[in-house]
Amino acid sequence: MTLIAIFFPFLSFMLRGRVLTGLICLILQITLIGWIPAAIWAVISLQNARADRRNEKLIKAIKKHKG
Repeated sequence: MTLIAIFFPFLSFMLRGRVLTGLICLILQITLIGWIPAAIWAVISLQNARADRRNEKLIKAIKKHKG
């Protein structure tokens, strides 16, 4: 998924269900200069989504352990 975020930043957002963000990223990506910021944005967004899922799992595990 990281390679998709680098080479096709808009597709990375689309595959995660963020259509409007994907369209904005596609507009940015159309220009050659905008490709680099779009790729960086997609990779950072992907990493944040992974961190959010990891944190949710940890919170559920802690709640399950306490209760």
